[in-house]
Amino acid sequence: MNRQKPQVVMITGASKGLGRSLALAFASQGAKLALCARGAAGLEAVKREADDKGAASVLTAVADIASARDVERFVALTEHEFGRIDVLINNASALGPSPMPMLLDYPEDDFAEVLRVNAVGTFLVTRRVIAGMLRRGSGSVIHVTSEAGSTGYAGWGAYGISKFAVEGMTETWAAEVEGTGVTVNMVDPGEMNTDMHALAVPDCDYALAEPDEVTEVFLYLASDEAKAINGRRFEAQTFRSGDEEEAGV
Repeated sequence: MNRQKPQVVMITGASKGLGRSLALAFASQGAKLALCARGAAGLEAVKREADDKGAASVLTAVADIASARDVERFVALTEHEFGRIDVLINNASALGPSPMPMLLDYPEDDFAEVLRVNAVGTFLVTRRVIAGMLRRGSGSVIHVTSEAGSTGYAGWGAYGISKFAVEGMTETWAAEVEGTGVTVNMVDPGEMNTDMHALAVPDCDYALAEPDEVTEVFLYLASDEAKAINGRRFEAQTFRSGDEEEAGV
């Protein structure tokens, strides 16, 4: 991270999968972590792991990011504890029914819930956190997207549609904060060996990346090296540090 003071990194959906791996990657760099998820047990396990990895401090909160009240409580706790948020990674998301139904058969309540978490929740957290970043004139927001958010695939239903929304939101936020010192980018981590992928593709018969293999691009976007990168889409499994074309420089 190339900073004298530890960065304050907020990660949503941090109790397992990619969120857990990101928490441990930033912990290894001595960051102060603010982690949320909807389950307490998983969060506490990640907190212990992050402490062992060298995190400067770890704050955890059980929170539903689609609840404005939960978002306010989580962000306010973080700002009270650490004074600021340098990096926000919007990782939390919901898949919806498994196996995923075609749109013609998609239950209305499930469709609304997926968009509520993945799109509205990402908006709520970003809106609350980015205000402080703009006041300080610095900060990095990273949204987790998906290949299903840039190409429509049959059977990916509300999840894919919600990630299309996240990609559009990323571009809009990036345009609105251009030149402020705050950046907003998105990362497609690719297919990974996670519980969510097992639900999405229960008959998967091909090799998958492990979540801890795709964290490099997130560390890059959180660093001073990437402070001029804004509004870009990265594919984590093909990213290599120092690749200027991939970095969008």
